[in-house]
Amino acid sequence: MGSNAVGQGDRRDRSPRAALITLCATQIMSWGVLFYAFPVLNTAITADTGWSATTVTGAFSTGLAVSALAGVPAGRLLDRRGPRLVMTVGSVLAAASVAAIALAPTPLWFFAAWALAGVAQACVFYKPAFAALTAWYGDRRVQALTTLTLVAGLASTIFAPLTAVLAEHLTWRDTYFVLGAVMCAVTIPAHAIGLNLPWPSERARRDRAAAKSATPTSPTTRSVLRSSSFIALAAVLALATFALFAATFFLVPLLTGRGMDTTTAAWALGLCGAGQLLGRIGYGTLHKHTSVVWRTVLILALGALAIAVTSAVAAPVVAIFAATIVLGAARGAFTLLEATAVSDRWGIRGFGLLYGVISAPATLALAVAPAAGALLARWLGGYTSTFGLLAGLMLTAALLTPLTGRGTPITSHGR
Repeated sequence: MGSNAVGQGDRRDRSPRAALITLCATQIMSWGVLFYAFPVLNTAITADTGWSATTVTGAFSTGLAVSALAGVPAGRLLDRRGPRLVMTVGSVLAAASVAAIALAPTPLWFFAAWALAGVAQACVFYKPAFAALTAWYGDRRVQALTTLTLVAGLASTIFAPLTAVLAEHLTWRDTYFVLGAVMCAVTIPAHAIGLNLPWPSERARRDRAAAKSATPTSPTTRSVLRSSSFIALAAVLALATFALFAATFFLVPLLTGRGMDTTTAAWALGLCGAGQLLGRIGYGTLHKHTSVVWRTVLILALGALAIAVTSAVAAPVVAIFAATIVLGAARGAFTLLEATAVSDRWGIRGFGLLYGVISAPATLALAVAPAAGALLARWLGGYTSTFGLLAGLMLTAALLTPLTGRGTPITSHGR
């Protein structure tokens, strides 16, 4: 019986398909309720409560900022205990935060509820899921990560219309209650049961053995965190995240401001979303045939070009559509580029902590992008100039990429 159990454990290590399926389902649910429901309910919240749009949106952005900060301790805990504990507890916090959002009687309560939601996001969004698949799939992680991001990309497709349908028959508070109840019923047991794979329980022992055999130049988690290449990579990811998200967020205002009708502009945004799927599908091939530095430069340069063309070309519509598809492809590929940037340079040891730290500035950039983009448009006199600046930020990120280096696999945590 003991040998059979070991054999079953080995097979699960080699083929953790059930965990991948679980994460695909829970990522759709978590992103759908904790992220994509808000834009649909935003107007109803401001109309019902009388709070300003700035207050309501600011609470949502606060949640994203908190998730960036909470990602660091969540990553450290994930390295030690595995994704099952982190994501299950995160699901409980997510359900509690959604209930708190729905009950919020004052703006202060609303901000606090979204701050709690930010902690939950750090535990259930892409970061822990990427860490889990990176550890369980090893050299096959790109395929698993691609599958996850492709499926999770359906969250907006499913939950935006679902939330709208619920809001037609319920108040925004009741809508959040329903969504939270469904999320609670699905994600808590799914994470508790579906992520029951062996986590590297011998990690500390292997780290000690590796530390004894390591050369003086072998990197540790601590030395990587302090390295100039790690800091440069964090800056590159933050700049690119801000530029890509802001360009997507303000694409419709840019196009309608140049005379395009709203329906056509919406089609352009939809094609940008379709381009993301193309970028994610093609990333695996790019990963096989390019070095980590050059594929980063290529993706960021492609994004800079697409943003620049989108800002400069007013006609014909086909050219604009083509530019938005390329923009979407760059953004889709960038999602996987960010997910693999750490493991491709420094291996999978200490991935949870390293990824939590390096993605914190990018998550903060995501949180401030809508407000900052609107301010830039006001200061620069319109979205055309703003897009020119965003293209410049993307190009700057591409030029900084060689400073991130190729990296060397970590031999121990160095704590």
